[in-house]
Amino acid sequence: MAVRTATPVTGWLLRGSDGRLTAYAPAEGGVVRWTETRPGGPEWTGPELLAVPGLEPFLSIAQGPKGYVHLVGVRRREVDDRTETDIVYATQFQSGRPPTNWRSIGSPHGQDWQRSAQIGAPAAAVDSAGLHVFVRNSGGGVCGRRQDARGIWGPWADMKGSHVLDGLTAVATPAGRVELIAPAAECVLRWRQEQPGGPVRRVLNVPAKPAAGSSASGVTGDDRVTHFWRDAADGGLQTLLPDAGADDEPSVTSVGGTGTGPVAVLRAVLDGHECTVLAQRAASGLPAVAVCPSGDETLPAQWSETGEEFTGAPALAVDANGRVTVAVLGTDGHLRVARQRSDEPGLALGPWQRV
Repeated sequence: MAVRTATPVTGWLLRGSDGRLTAYAPAEGGVVRWTETRPGGPEWTGPELLAVPGLEPFLSIAQGPKGYVHLVGVRRREVDDRTETDIVYATQFQSGRPPTNWRSIGSPHGQDWQRSAQIGAPAAAVDSAGLHVFVRNSGGGVCGRRQDARGIWGPWADMKGSHVLDGLTAVATPAGRVELIAPAAECVLRWRQEQPGGPVRRVLNVPAKPAAGSSASGVTGDDRVTHFWRDAADGGLQTLLPDAGADDEPSVTSVGGTGTGPVAVLRAVLDGHECTVLAQRAASGLPAVAVCPSGDETLPAQWSETGEEFTGAPALAVDANGRVTVAVLGTDGHLRVARQRSDEPGLALGPWQRV
């Protein structure tokens, strides 16, 4: 079963409401899924194919406060004499159970199939009301569509922007407020909700030259999101200073360390202290992990490489036993997992498990 990755994403390892971890990846013919057989592992089921004919090799994944997992992707199908492109989604309510049928929410360009074929990979997040889906449109701006608390979809909204590159990323805080960033040719574009469930509004651009497909966003506080991207020139990881509000002049700093693709971001408690754990694909191709105090993600990170070469981007989660868990997809397509050692202070990883 061949795993396929175009623009890599990091949020593909999630803990369900029953405590079990599930990993997801786009594959030939749909999505593959691995699921812990019991909370905390170590045994897994999978890879199991969730068939989605025509799904592009990209998957945006969002988890709501109830633990439901929303899978969102782009589907291309040959219909008569044309190729139809639309955005589809499915919802998994319980770990290991089949998701709902895949449903279409169309494209910002409706049945203009030529323009629809030019849309980018979507980004998804769940706020206090429902699911949001954002996508780069054919003109290089951003469009969004949102679901209300009754599950009804509103119309596509033009969220403006220009010269947007691949790699939109969206995340919701525990308070239920969504933030979105999009890399562009000469800046990082930003949108945010000021109140949970409110409108997602454009805020000040961040002066930067981000690499396409390198953006990442993670929850680092009760109502704080930290955004990351790579410098297009040297691959160095950069971040927007925490707590930058809608009207604050954005300021960028380097996090240290070079690599490829987006960085995984996880809020965790280590030795009684709230921390932000980062994981990236280092320049060597190996997984690399760093830890910094929550709220101080601007401190130069001390990266520790581990494991073996992998593809795509890493993922992070806290398992049912409270252990930080790192997951990657090996070059052979097999899932590999390493968990925090409970007999050592800080973040010391145990041996890698090939699933």
